[in-house]
Amino acid sequence: MGKSFTAKKLSIEKLELVANDIRQDLIKSLEEAGSGHSAGPLGLADIFAALYFDIMKHDPEDPDWDERDMLLLSNGHCVPVQYATMANAGYFPKKELMTLRKFKSRLQGHPEREKLPGLENTSGPLGCGLSQACGIGLAMQMNQDSHRWVYTIMGDGELNEGNIWEAAMFAAKYKINNVIGIVDRNNIQIDGTTEHVMPLEDLRSKWESFGWHVIEIDGNDIEAVIDACAMARAIVEKPVVIIAHTIPGKDVDYMEYDYHWHGIPVGLSDVAGAPPKNEQAKEALKELRTLRGKIKNEHE
Repeated sequence: MGKSFTAKKLSIEKLELVANDIRQDLIKSLEEAGSGHSAGPLGLADIFAALYFDIMKHDPEDPDWDERDMLLLSNGHCVPVQYATMANAGYFPKKELMTLRKFKSRLQGHPEREKLPGLENTSGPLGCGLSQACGIGLAMQMNQDSHRWVYTIMGDGELNEGNIWEAAMFAAKYKINNVIGIVDRNNIQIDGTTEHVMPLEDLRSKWESFGWHVIEIDGNDIEAVIDACAMARAIVEKPVVIIAHTIPGKDVDYMEYDYHWHGIPVGLSDVAGAPPKNEQAKEALKELRTLRGKIKNEHE
């Protein structure tokens, strides 16, 4: 591991608390920004906590470390969860999260690689991240740069894009086995549920037919995420995709499973039944800080 950040292994219980901190920071930054995406980032917090605090080799003090693993975010609109995770990991001060989406901020609404050390790709149109990852993975293979991995987060709605499947064919043809795709299978996109907008199932069979090894997990179970990535690194004959079933809006009751929250930040929603502006953030933070009432606050 060398100087890798992942040398500091945490227990599953502590990783779950890290994910909770990430969710709280997400709510605060989105409320301050007044724009951005809520549901997807909240659902991805467990995966990002696992990647940055257990799975990946990386060093916040040396973001360009030659031996690091790489994480590419293909569904770039979910980048608030990456910013919150990076801040918790020490890439930049947490107070900078309050600049999300603001003019001249390093934390724009989509990741911009040259603005913030530690970001590996710039995203724009959906569907590009897997192609970027395959190019990087192939270059690593050509350079005989072994024991490095390229993790790529994709949204399930993003799989409507043909570019994803072109990259999938490319990776299978060249046996790019150092690319590990992670599909955030939360079943929502901006216009409704994925199965209503453009049905994806049987998703496992689709990936398998393109020559990928498929692992299917509960994406909100941190231990399952860690185990799946370990298994993926052991597959040598083909690329691997992890279909991670997640709950959109995870741990904020009024957001969970509601596709309206895909592209609406906390504080600006007209979703039926949602509390008014500042009360939304207050309610979300209360749920997160008390682990949905499991921890009693004697001062309330």
